[in-house]
Amino acid sequence: MEIKNILMPTDFSDQSKAAVPWAVDLAHKYHAKLHVIHVFDENAFDPAFFSPSEEKAHDYFTKVREGFEAEVDRFLEEYNTAEISILTVLANGSAFAEIIRYARDNAIDLIIMGTHGRSGLSTILLGNVAEKVVHKALCPVLTVHHKDYEFEPL
Repeated sequence: MEIKNILMPTDFSDQSKAAVPWAVDLAHKYHAKLHVIHVFDENAFDPAFFSPSEEKAHDYFTKVREGFEAEVDRFLEEYNTAEISILTVLANGSAFAEIIRYARDNAIDLIIMGTHGRSGLSTILLGNVAEKVVHKALCPVLTVHHKDYEFEPL
């Protein structure tokens, strides 16, 4: 088995950070490139959020892009990534569709991702994203639960 490219989707939450040690360790072991992707969906924002007197949506997302590299650096700072080639990707659209598309278009051999995102609705959404990625990805997907996340049977 050969793993040359690992994709790690993140929303920068503690839950998605649970995937980092797995991704970093496997990237080291296989001398693989680590692709870190964050997907935002500008269509999910209410147009009322951007009033005519405030900055436009384009300006807002330009700021998001400008701070993205620093955010990835902070997200990975406690892990030894010195010998890993890291590619960062900021995508716009439906999270699961962009993850699947990126994996397909970039010869990703393995996707490693957290199973639940931020609290509330985002937890449901990232859990849903992980589920869709598991079912639709053409490559293997390793899902990682946060240590504090417990299954509660009904």
